[in-house]
Amino acid sequence: MDDLQYMRQALMEAQRAYEAGEVPVGAVVVMQNRIIARGHNQVETLNDPTAHAEMIALTSAFSFLGGKYLPEASIYITVEPCLMCAGALYWSKIGRIVFGASDEKNGSISKPPFREHPTVTPFHPRSIVVRGVLEEECALLMKNFFKERR
Repeated sequence: MDDLQYMRQALMEAQRAYEAGEVPVGAVVVMQNRIIARGHNQVETLNDPTAHAEMIALTSAFSFLGGKYLPEASIYITVEPCLMCAGALYWSKIGRIVFGASDEKNGSISKPPFREHPTVTPFHPRSIVVRGVLEEECALLMKNFFKERR
């Protein structure tokens, strides 16, 4: 599988969130060409503001591997991670962070100070960041979700 195929899997997770009335963000963690964890937003379902797709997927990956570091893994997220999730990704030492749509309002790198200094990120220094994979599809799901609620 490649980045597009894994992002499509993350989009499937985001669709699950959408159908549950959650902000439609999905994530999958991949190691050695295999999905080892999945997650989608469950903030409303669990009454937990930390139940973001990334947090759920990371916790599942740590449990699956029996360890707290993921330097050989990639995470695919439909929307740019917030600062909370960026912190969790930092501490996981994940190898690659791939996201679809940018989030100018709540994203970790689309806001100051990171926007003004694109070579500086809140992620681990060894993490590779890839932006814009299936960006239009990821953004459309978010736009449709919020359009329905307004």
